Amino acid sequence: MGGGIDCHSQRTHPNRYRTMTPLIEIKDLTAGYGQQQVLHHVSLSIFPNDFLGIVGPNGGGKTTLLKCILGLLKPQEGEIRFRTTRDDTEGKEKLRLGYLPQYSHIDKKFPITVWDTILSGLLAETPLLSRWSSEEQERAREVITRMGLEGLEQRPIGALSGGELQRVLLGRAVVSNPEVLVLDEPGTYIDKRTEARLYELLDELNQRCAIVMVSHDTDSLLRHARSLAVVDRELTYYPTTEGVTSFS
Repeated sequence: MGGGIDCHSQRTHPNRYRTMTPLIEIKDLTAGYGQQQVLHHVSLSIFPNDFLGIVGPNGGGKTTLLKCILGLLKPQEGEIRFRTTRDDTEGKEKLRLGYLPQYSHIDKKFPITVWDTILSGLLAETPLLSRWSSEEQERAREVITRMGLEGLEQRPIGALSGGELQRVLLGRAVVSNPEVLVLDEPGTYIDKRTEARLYELLDELNQRCAIVMVSHDTDSLLRHARSLAVVDRELTYYPTTEGVTSFS
């Protein structure tokens, strides 16, 4: 694990996204819990096909920022705007977000199979009591193949290894073809081999969607992220990770 970061040269580096329209635009965001203010006047833009790494100390506001993006926490001040790049001639299309939560937040005792877990990522599109369409089932099969989960479709998630479960949860997050994939500490509780496979999948997915990822492992993150946000109550943004170094 990297213990710190040196971003001395990044403030003046040209922004490759300067002419692009952001998918998510956060302006002057302040957020917290009750009287406790965790984020203070944060601004950030997330662009198509970006891989944004979010780092910072414990309690600095990283997960709080994700909760605001996901709509799980209402900001105290400021605003978040979402824009889709997909055809929206009727004004009904919304930006699709995929979410991979922290591993420790998953109840492995819950009686659900790999197949049903993957399909649950489509619940926002399909009413709860409706049958899955042939198209939706085909999308689930494609994701299972992409994640290397063939043969495990009917296995309960409680019987999976840590790496298998992580790939199932990632599959659930991407089955809806999100424009932005949000991940909160995906490398926690998995070994280095599994983590390497996870980053391979993320690099592949990054060709089709933007990725926003919180991680304490700055060394691994900096090898894959394209841009960086350092969050410690306030936010400092670096449009490229080139020249950024991590150290213990």
